[in-house]
Amino acid sequence: MSCSLHDLAEYETYDTPSVLVASEEFASAAEAQGRSLGITPAVVYVPHPIQSRDDAEMVALADEYAGRVIGELVEDS
Repeated sequence: MSCSLHDLAEYETYDTPSVLVASEEFASAAEAQGRSLGITPAVVYVPHPIQSRDDAEMVALADEYAGRVIGELVEDS
């Protein structure tokens, strides 16, 4: 989580729209890390857990949340 948010903070310095996609289990950690970095990142939370999903489940999850990610990117730009 920490590396992803550091990347987003760096992208902001270049005005590059970015979105963190994270498991909802890590919402409080993402919010705390964002505060410590002085950013309010665009985040799309997906259902937890992730690592136990098979390929078909990951494709279905990506299909379900892609519109939200794109929406955050468009809103942020």
